Amino acid sequence: MRAQTVDVKSSTGRILCCTVFRPGGKKLLAKGHVISDEDIRILELEGMESIWVTELEEGEVGEDDAVCAVASEMGCGSFEIRLAAGGRANLVATENCCVLVDDELLKQINCTASVVIATSLNFSYAVAGQRIATVKSAPFAVAKEQLEAVIGIIKERGPILQARPVRTPSVGVLYSDPVSGERARQLFENIMRQRLERFGVNASFVLVCNEDETSAARCLQHLLRSKPCVVLVASTTAPAGPEDVVGQALLKVGAQVERFLAPVEPGNLMLMAYKEEIAIVSAPGCFRSAKPNVVDLVLPPLLARYHVTGWEIASLGHGGLLA
Repeated sequence: MRAQTVDVKSSTGRILCCTVFRPGGKKLLAKGHVISDEDIRILELEGMESIWVTELEEGEVGEDDAVCAVASEMGCGSFEIRLAAGGRANLVATENCCVLVDDELLKQINCTASVVIATSLNFSYAVAGQRIATVKSAPFAVAKEQLEAVIGIIKERGPILQARPVRTPSVGVLYSDPVSGERARQLFENIMRQRLERFGVNASFVLVCNEDETSAARCLQHLLRSKPCVVLVASTTAPAGPEDVVGQALLKVGAQVERFLAPVEPGNLMLMAYKEEIAIVSAPGCFRSAKPNVVDLVLPPLLARYHVTGWEIASLGHGGLLA
């Protein structure tokens, strides 16, 4: 960038190099502002004849064009790009969605000197109108070569962010107890309703069973026929592993165990399986309290019908100590 002083009358379309203040100290125009014809009128009324501006040099891209270029390439899904003051572009959700973030790629891009990106947490739930990411450039301009390098990395390895829509989500719930399934329902139903309401969903299909392999498998089979996004098994017992009742019931219905044990507290005894594309989650103890636990971490992507892998569950340890 080249800074220079120009006549106010000829400054239309130029970029302010520094903030302009009124004599009393009140800000008139911000640094980085693109001067319009109306701005010139205001500056002349303030008695200003010349002003300090910057000018792009060969091989440079203006900050607004730079952040828009990166924002256009960095993500996919249900969001729109909104340009903001000061060389910023915001990504705003256009419908309720789950935000998926490639953390390693994000770190690589943020190591560059020209553009930085801030995002919502991976697996987080966002409502329509919520900002889910911001792209910020170095002030005024970015070297074209650096910008092309950043966009090249994103095109090769991206996207950094996915706004995966949560559309008509449905949840099946199985309450189970060794003596009486109704006891589990009475204990957990209110908490279950509070938890699901955080993500704009209600339990679409609910069954209760005494906790034995045959009864649990039969109820799971009924729930799976309704094709929900996810089935939550709210049991009053804590399993020692997939060999216990719930795990054996999963095998009876043909489900494949994806992961047992999560590096999250509360919720480390989580058992997750898949019957085709439908996730089944057993998280003992997590339905006794409405406080955040492992269920809150995995529900958003599951409601968006995203296949959460065992590797992704293992990655929850960073930030997995929940209050």
